[in-house]
Amino acid sequence: MSTLSLKYVALGDSSGVGVGGRPGGYVEYLFQRLRRTRDGVGLLNLAVSGATSATVLSGQLARAQRTSPQVVTLGVGINDLWRGVTPGEFESNMDRLASGLVSTGARVVVSNLPDMSLAPVARLAAHFLPLPLIVERIGAFNAALERVITRHGLLGVDLYAPSHVELPAGNFFSADGFHPSDAGYQRMAEHFWPVLQRACEAAPERPRATG
Repeated sequence: MSTLSLKYVALGDSSGVGVGGRPGGYVEYLFQRLRRTRDGVGLLNLAVSGATSATVLSGQLARAQRTSPQVVTLGVGINDLWRGVTPGEFESNMDRLASGLVSTGARVVVSNLPDMSLAPVARLAAHFLPLPLIVERIGAFNAALERVITRHGLLGVDLYAPSHVELPAGNFFSADGFHPSDAGYQRMAEHFWPVLQRACEAAPERPRATG
């Protein structure tokens, strides 16, 4: 017989997959920490490398809804940023994602974007995407995320403010200069952790699965 007391579903991009570092990225760090602090935790990690807000909406949301999760983490937006998605399009996609996830009754945790102008790859790409433009777009995306979080009663994780202090001071990028290193994923998980704890405390009760 097995029981699950908490269904955790993760949606997002390569940071949830762990490209550049430990498989599973920050999601796996969070899951292992949850397992150490409570019994019967199950994880469904739907994150896909290269995902944008649009592909999370089209390819991950329905699968998440079918599982009736109690807590959800969502980390997406970096690929939208690089691929020229407008802040308005991003906000619309995130609104629809938030509505769909909140409809399950789950507590939803969403991160904003770190300052990717500090990533090594940003300096290499500055000839076609100038650093001031990256900074401007990150600000617009994060403002959109803040509005979505407020409208839907989500729980927000701030990766942007600490990135100004942490990214210049540590080895938080992998060899490709874009994806996090193991240390980067660990720091992401540290920022998510207290917010995820609050989500778990407020998570709806579900019948335990047995079998």
